[in-house]
Amino acid sequence: MLLIARALQGVGAAIAAPAALALLTTGFPEGPGRTRAVALYSAVAGAGGSVGLVLGGMLTQWASWRFGLFINAPVGAALLWLGPRVLPETPRRTGHFDVAGAVLSTAGMTALVYGFLRAAADGWTDPFTIGSFVAGVVLVGLFVVAERRAAHPVIPLRLFASRERSGAYLARAFVVSGMFGMFFFVTQFLQGVLGFSPLQAGLAFLPTTLVLFAATQVVPKLGARVDDLHLTAAGILLALTGMVWLSRVTEGSQYFPQLAIPMALLGAGIGTALIPLTGRGIRGVAPEDAGAASGLINVAQQVGASLGLSILVTLFTSADRTAGGSARDAFAHGVAAALTGSAIFLALAFAVALFALRAREGQPAVVVEPELETVALELAA
Repeated sequence: MLLIARALQGVGAAIAAPAALALLTTGFPEGPGRTRAVALYSAVAGAGGSVGLVLGGMLTQWASWRFGLFINAPVGAALLWLGPRVLPETPRRTGHFDVAGAVLSTAGMTALVYGFLRAAADGWTDPFTIGSFVAGVVLVGLFVVAERRAAHPVIPLRLFASRERSGAYLARAFVVSGMFGMFFFVTQFLQGVLGFSPLQAGLAFLPTTLVLFAATQVVPKLGARVDDLHLTAAGILLALTGMVWLSRVTEGSQYFPQLAIPMALLGAGIGTALIPLTGRGIRGVAPEDAGAASGLINVAQQVGASLGLSILVTLFTSADRTAGGSARDAFAHGVAAALTGSAIFLALAFAVALFALRAREGQPAVVVEPELETVALELAA
């Protein structure tokens, strides 16, 4: 029941999530207005995970874990009521569903994720593990071929013609891979090793949440003086520092300072990097491609979360098997190995930011509009 319900939620999210960012792209022209909208969007996207952990811990502790799922229902009902009243209707466009592209991409990513999960349980030489990886690579290859031929592709390949835009998608996927894994494994560590209750574990993420929100208010002001390449690289480097520190946890680690301080660094880094990464992903896109570009940002986020977590679960399981000592010590060792994997993902994101987001020779770097100082003051207010 849970898996089927989550699958239905995934279908709805696949429709709604790209539409939300596409509305920002079409509703706000390039300039301060769009930058302010993207900053708020990035704040919600970046802090949603940690806010959910805090709220989920409260609901689990004080009521039931079921309320952690039910809370989506009144939020969705409010959006259904507000949407028609505040959102302008967009022009209708004729087209055809890219069924082949949708099926091939979904099947390909499912096979790759299953391959990593299967490797964690049965090893890399297991026939089903190898078969899943082979099937995933073949299906993704067929998906690219199908998109080249489709009249209305689900992912127009022309969006990857820009090295900067492609780099923003890839860097975002790596960042989310590291952060999503961190949320998952640190939650397990807090409750399984340190003995925190669900509520205490949720509140433990407040350093990440509060600092992230603060960073999203400061970044637009910095954008008036620093180009988005340097903002992105600095943010990812700050997050990488926090993740490397966090990966040193052991059974004897205390919440402060071994967890709280690096979690605050992660919040500052991700809050700094997400705004320019989101802006790069939709900047310069034609109106007819706004939905597809917005969808790619969400695809990068979801693929990074699912594929990244499956890889980190494999690392956790392998390290847990080889660790000696008590069960808690082995569990802490596995979490440290998984967080090391998260640090590697952030290091890859940093490398992509330096290489792919740098303007080509003879082209000026894309900088944030100078009017952002005023926008930052409005955000702070």
